[in-house]
Amino acid sequence: MFFKQHLLYFVLAYVFLGLLVLTHIVVPKVRAQTVNNLSSETASYQGLQADEFMKTWLILGPIPVFDGEPNPQDQETQKKAFATDFLTKHGGEKGIQPKPGLTHRAGEKEYQWLLVHSKSDIVDLVEIYGKKEFVVAYAWAEIDMPEAKAALLGVGSDDGVKVWLNGELVHENWIGRPVQKDDDLVPANLKKGKNQLLLKVQNQQLDWGFACRVLGSEALEGKLISAAGRGSLDDLELLLSRGVNVNAKNKYGVTALHSAKMGGYEDTVKFLLSKGADPNVEMPSEEQLIEAIFKEVIKGASPGAAVLVAQNGNILFKTGYGYANLEHHVPITPETKFRIGSITKQFTAAAILQLQEQDKLSVNDKLSKFIPDYPRGDEVTIHHLLTHTSGIHSYTSKPDFLKTVTVEVKPEELIESFKNDKFDFNPGEKWLYNNSGYFLLGYIIEKVSGESYADYLKKHLFEPLSMNDTGVHHWSAILEHEAAGYSYENGKFQKALNWDMSRAGGAGALYSTVDDLYRWNEAVFNGKVLSESSLKAAFTPVTLNDGSKANALGDGGYGYGWMFSEIRGLKEIAHGGGLNGFSTYLTRYPEQNFTVVVLTNCLPPPPDPGSLNAQDIAQIYLWKQMKSRESFATNTAVESSVYDAYVGRYGYPQGAILMVTKEGDRLFAQLTGQPKFEIFPRSETEFFWKVVDAQITFVKNENGEVTHAIHRQGGQEFEAPKLKEEVPANVDPAVYDAYVGQYDYGQFGIATVTKEGDHLFAQLAGQPRFEIFPRSETEFFLKVVEAQVTFVKNDEGKVVKAILHQGSVEIEGTKIK
Repeated sequence: MFFKQHLLYFVLAYVFLGLLVLTHIVVPKVRAQTVNNLSSETASYQGLQADEFMKTWLILGPIPVFDGEPNPQDQETQKKAFATDFLTKHGGEKGIQPKPGLTHRAGEKEYQWLLVHSKSDIVDLVEIYGKKEFVVAYAWAEIDMPEAKAALLGVGSDDGVKVWLNGELVHENWIGRPVQKDDDLVPANLKKGKNQLLLKVQNQQLDWGFACRVLGSEALEGKLISAAGRGSLDDLELLLSRGVNVNAKNKYGVTALHSAKMGGYEDTVKFLLSKGADPNVEMPSEEQLIEAIFKEVIKGASPGAAVLVAQNGNILFKTGYGYANLEHHVPITPETKFRIGSITKQFTAAAILQLQEQDKLSVNDKLSKFIPDYPRGDEVTIHHLLTHTSGIHSYTSKPDFLKTVTVEVKPEELIESFKNDKFDFNPGEKWLYNNSGYFLLGYIIEKVSGESYADYLKKHLFEPLSMNDTGVHHWSAILEHEAAGYSYENGKFQKALNWDMSRAGGAGALYSTVDDLYRWNEAVFNGKVLSESSLKAAFTPVTLNDGSKANALGDGGYGYGWMFSEIRGLKEIAHGGGLNGFSTYLTRYPEQNFTVVVLTNCLPPPPDPGSLNAQDIAQIYLWKQMKSRESFATNTAVESSVYDAYVGRYGYPQGAILMVTKEGDRLFAQLTGQPKFEIFPRSETEFFWKVVDAQITFVKNENGEVTHAIHRQGGQEFEAPKLKEEVPANVDPAVYDAYVGQYDYGQFGIATVTKEGDHLFAQLAGQPRFEIFPRSETEFFLKVVEAQVTFVKNDEGKVVKAILHQGSVEIEGTKIK
């Protein structure tokens, strides 16, 4: 997710079974199992055990959302299905009383209520029905309560969910997300006797499922502590109203008041104190708090992490969690070696600056000096390469990159594979993260020094700093204590795609340990690696040709191999790294002489039970020095009529667009390629997300017109201009017929153009399908991203190609079908 910077966040995949269709009745295959406290004949529970997930349900589905071919961009049809009662013939969503085997007609098909006993806490609808997209399922259960109970349900869903209790709609959340247990807190006033619980779960794409349970005291107390750490006053009000103990401790000794204090939410602290929070409860030590983070995320036989924390030259905390090798049960220790990915860029930049200090090159030298035949090499300088402003297309962004990443390559061969690619923009005009630039820098180091990249770093950086456990990774070397890389896919850990690190070069080929990276930070920030002038240059945020500060990584800055941000008022200088199987982060708070190193060996990791966030670790030690921040409480006095002015598109970094829409009395925001989330009013102009610590403020000019939005997250902020809404031209849809077909964009893959009714759609292989809108009979534009498509005809009037324009980039696709 765009908003989760520096977090390890997760993709959940499922194994699914096939669909069996008998005549027109949908009857899936499922596995059954015995479950306590319920009738084996139906989904009927005799009371509910707190914290036990409801695994037995009567389920009906999969009911399609679309009559024909699904259109992911057609939100109106999807929301219409979410609002539609598909059960009207049998009592409706408010009164349905299903039985196993009961059939129900929806549209042209009949569906059968099926008794399902899930073997896991998450009811996996893909396992039941097979992979189905844009479909609806209902899940029903009856709960016979010996006494009335005011409970809170923990509900997770993929994707949107509605919940009815005894015919009353008690919860709805139109959202796109993976299943995370207890994502939603749902008040449930269970009466004495029989209670009917109905869930409606609507899938968009990919995985599909849900989880539901009555939360017990321990889970509720954990929710309270978590809500306090997020400054979520809405959730705190709800939890405390249900009798949760305001002074409850988790198993690590943390209270809600501790969590709010560390998070810097002063008004949350005041609120908790007003509710009886005890200020005299001793806060756990920093070491205990870090243990709490890692032990909650890394559990059982799983890959893990090594972490180191230091300040003023002293190591405060250092340990390992999980396994470096699952197959051989080798634990991770501080001595474990990890591939560090793009943290390598710091070393590449330092080597370049060392060579400049030796008068062997200048950051103002042109690329053509080192590679004379490089296209536009006279326009690109080493400075451009160091700062990601060259405009050279990043080779790791090419669609076929991962197809060859396991094969060793010589630097000249890899450079040859991308040097003729079109530039993304003119050098110095924009900022765009670029691995090609740093691969070229690694090659330049070799040409100028006369040594291999590996030998140069070893001789001039690693050996002088006693970094004995750091080097350029090579497949032939047998490294002691090396971590294997894993990915979490299809519900299990498996070996990750194993890069041949010759493909990463100066952009990311190094391995290291937490101790060595600590030594590196100490040396860099104490002037033992670079001169004062070189260090100043490295730590200066790049500016563009027009004199503006580059909008790097949100509103952060980027220098020579280091990126800069401000975390709750404290300056941070850092870099992260990521490749299949490894995610890493090295940070320094220079004014506090504070270092955090986190190295992990799983990417993508399992579904998110938390995060291994170096900034969270820094907060544990530095929270007293950090700025406070406002808590989040929905201002119910704000009239929804003010939302109308905010509806529209806002330009976010890297060409992304934030779509703001109003649905009834609610406001939603959706970033390109991400789910849609509701945003909640703090005031008439300030809104916040509940799914992540992020806020947006809408800004008006003197005429009352919204001109831009200010996005704030993680101590950073940037302006997002409100984009002018372009009205599609009035073009005869019959014109679209000539454009239907497939277009070959070479390294970027095949794009398919389709027509549905009076609408035209385009889809690049492996990406979502988007509607394109006419600007003229041959020119079209997208609304979800700043891009245009131009169809080109030959002299005979036949369409021969389509040109994609995005920013300053133009890519031609030849029509092949």
